[in-house]
Amino acid sequence: MSDLLTLTLPLFLLIALGYAAVRGGLFAAGDVRTLGSFVLYVALPALIVRAFSQRPLGDIFDANYVAAVALGGLVVFAIGWLAARALALPREGAALAAMGMVAANTGYIGYPLAALVLGPGAAVALALNLLVENLLIIPLALALAESAASQGQRWPQVLRGTAQRLLRSPLIIAIAAGTLLSLSGLQLPAAAGKAIDLLATASAPVALFAIGGMLHGSSVRGLAAPLALIVTGKLVLHPLAVALALQVFPVADPVLATAAVLLAAVPMIAIYPVLGQRFGQQRLTAAALLVSVLVSVLTVNGVLWLLGR
Repeated sequence: MSDLLTLTLPLFLLIALGYAAVRGGLFAAGDVRTLGSFVLYVALPALIVRAFSQRPLGDIFDANYVAAVALGGLVVFAIGWLAARALALPREGAALAAMGMVAANTGYIGYPLAALVLGPGAAVALALNLLVENLLIIPLALALAESAASQGQRWPQVLRGTAQRLLRSPLIIAIAAGTLLSLSGLQLPAAAGKAIDLLATASAPVALFAIGGMLHGSSVRGLAAPLALIVTGKLVLHPLAVALALQVFPVADPVLATAAVLLAAVPMIAIYPVLGQRFGQQRLTAAALLVSVLVSVLTVNGVLWLLGR
């Protein structure tokens, strides 16, 4: 267990440092959001382009991996939606609760953790997970939430608007660019490749610092039942569901198989409170993110120990 703490403690220390920097007034909340935007719009896309462009597409895309991650996620999403509705959450809240149980913080916490544990193979898992999250889980949740919030709109209109926003996402653009580079066999010019390497290297520490700052000011009062559902679903049920889905769709590469479970075990996406604010659920989503990060100090180490066994 001491070896596991040696791996994971630096990650949580960087999160704590970001929280302390905002609490102490060294950074304003807006400053940290700017850092988060840098990671989301610049550093992570660079990391994805590097991961795809350096290897043939056949070595990157694993259909069983994608199927297992998608199956595990959809099962937990359905459970989360039904349980949230049973707790009398509105449909917008139920959609966000289900998304919080499945859409992992792959870029800000999952990748830095997987890279420490698994090495370069973590970048491939990152790209494949982002594919599932950005093309399946997040659109599904947003479509459900927007259909509830916009009673006058029909499903085709909701889906079209969601699709247009996704196609403008830097992460999706990076996946497409990296895929084209991989298929064509073209190599980036040396200077461009070095710049992308530098940006990709910056993604992990900046992301962890930023998410710590984003957690400052969250409150959990009066939200015990929905918080217990979302946090338990994300940190326990989601990795368990992905592990079981890997039995249905076995992945030959043990590094990828391990990464699938490990990435499912991290807290929800950092923009969760931002999406919650859009549907009037900012207090629940911010509190869920705070609690899941705190609890994940224990659960992530537990998952690592079980994977090691």
